[in-house]
Amino acid sequence: MEPIVELRGITKRFPGIIANDNIDLTLKKGEVLALLGENGAGKSTLMSVLFGFYRPEAGEIFVRGQKVDISNPNVAYDLGIGMVHQHFQLVQNFTITENIILGNEPHKGMIVDMASARKRVSELSEMYNLNVDPDAKIENISVGMQQRVEILKVLYRDAEIIILDEPTAVLTPQEIEELMGILRNFVKEGKSVILITHKLKEIMQIADRVSVLRQGKMVGTLEVAKTNEEELAELMVGRKVSFTTEKEPAKPGEVVLEVEDLWVKDQRELDAVRGLSLSICEGEILGLAGVDGNGQRELVEALTGLRHINKGVIRLFGKDYTKITAKERTDLGIGHIPEDRQKRGLILDFTLFENMLLERYDEEPYSQKGILQFPAIRSKAQELVDSFDVRSGEGIDTLVRTMSGGNQQKAIVGREVDLEPRLMVASQPTRGLDVGAIEYIHSRLIELRDQGTAILLVSFELDEIFNLSDRIAVIHNGRIVGMRYPEETDEMELGLLMSGSKEIADEKNTEE
Repeated sequence: MEPIVELRGITKRFPGIIANDNIDLTLKKGEVLALLGENGAGKSTLMSVLFGFYRPEAGEIFVRGQKVDISNPNVAYDLGIGMVHQHFQLVQNFTITENIILGNEPHKGMIVDMASARKRVSELSEMYNLNVDPDAKIENISVGMQQRVEILKVLYRDAEIIILDEPTAVLTPQEIEELMGILRNFVKEGKSVILITHKLKEIMQIADRVSVLRQGKMVGTLEVAKTNEEELAELMVGRKVSFTTEKEPAKPGEVVLEVEDLWVKDQRELDAVRGLSLSICEGEILGLAGVDGNGQRELVEALTGLRHINKGVIRLFGKDYTKITAKERTDLGIGHIPEDRQKRGLILDFTLFENMLLERYDEEPYSQKGILQFPAIRSKAQELVDSFDVRSGEGIDTLVRTMSGGNQQKAIVGREVDLEPRLMVASQPTRGLDVGAIEYIHSRLIELRDQGTAILLVSFELDEIFNLSDRIAVIHNGRIVGMRYPEETDEMELGLLMSGSKEIADEKNTEE
C-alpha cells in the first residue's frame, strides 16, 4: 500500500543541536503509527516539520504520493493534516465553540454564524463520542475535556491525517481509555494517526507500528504485534530499563505533616476539599490516589500556600503553619513539584539557569548584599542540569519556553530535590517523562525518603502509586475514603474507592 505520508531525509537544526538527523518515516492510510523516543529525542520537532511549524534544512515530504512544500500550518490543514499539541492552545475565557472555530469562522454576510458553528461542533462531538458542551467555557472544564476540544479543532478542519503530541500526559486512566476509543473510531473512519508518546503500554494497546527515535536519529520501525515493552524501552533509551523501583521497607520517624479537618474551595467557590485529615511521617511516601477533580489540586495548593484555607489546621512538626506564605513554607523545608509545570513550576521567558535558582536566588553565595552573583548561579544551575540530565539546545542559556515538556519537568524535579526538603509535595512528578527518566526520578524520590523526607505523592498513574508508596490514601469528593498498604490492596479495590462506590472504614487501615 502506498504511504499517505512519507518523510525522506528530514534534517532540522537548532543552535548547538541537530534535532532531526536525516530521518525517513512513512505513515500508511488507516493505521496508528506510534513515534517513540526519550524526552528531547526530536519527536515533536519532526512532527512540527510535517505540520509546517518548522522548515527543515534538508529533506522532502510527500502526501498521497505528491511532493509538497508545507510552509505553514494552513498549508498542512489544506492537505488534511491536523496536529493536537502537547500544551493546549486554547483561549481560557472563550467557549468551546469559539475556540474550535477561531481562525476558521463561518459567516452569514459580515456576521459570524455561531448557530451553524455550534451545530457542526455538536455533530462532530456526537459522531466521535466526545460528549462536549459547545457553550462551556474553557476555564470551567477539566484537562481531559480540553484535550477533546483540541481534537475537535482538528476534526472541524476536516483533517484526515491526525498528529497527537503526548496526548495522554495530562489525562487520568479513565480519560486515557476514552481517548483510545476515540482513536479507534478515527481508524474506522479511514483516518491515519501519528501518536507521539513514550508510554509503552499505550503503544502496545493502540498502535499498529512504532518508529523509534534516539538523539535525533531514527533507530528502527517495528510492528507492534512482533515486539514487547522491554525491547522498545531498550531501543528508546539505549540500555536495559527497570520497570520497578527497588526499595527497602520504610522506617517512618516522627510525624512531619498533620492535616486536620481541612476545607478548601475551588475557583468556583465550591467546597473542593471537605473535612480532609491525614498525616505523613519522616521517611515515608504517602501516595494519594484518585480520579482527577476530586480535590487533589486544591489540597496541594493549600499545603504549599497557593490557595486560601477556609477551615482546618495544617501542622509541620507539631507547629501550626496554616496561615504562612508560600515563601515561608519553602524556607521551612517544603518542596513542591507542581501539577502544571508551565503555570506553577517555571517562568517560561526566563532562561534555564534562572529557573533553576528561583527559590534560592536571595541566599548566599547566589546573592550578596542584594546583588545577584551570576557566576555562582550559573555554576549551580549547570551542576543540577548535569545531575538530572536536562537537555536543551543552548545549555543553561536556553529559554525554558523552547524546551520539551519532559525536560521542563526534569528541571523542576532537579531544583526541588536539591533543596533537600523535610516535606516534599510531589504532584504528577513524572508526567510527560520517558521510561528512563521515570526510572531516575523514582530512584531520587526513594533516596529522599531514605534520607528522612516525608513525601506526599499525588499521581493519576496507579502503577506509580503502587511502585513508590509506603501507604496509599484514596481521595474522593474532597475527603479520604480509604487508607491502604500497597501489599494489602490491588487496582480493582482502589478503583472502586476512587469512584466512590466502595468506602471502606475499618479501624485498622482507615485514617479519620
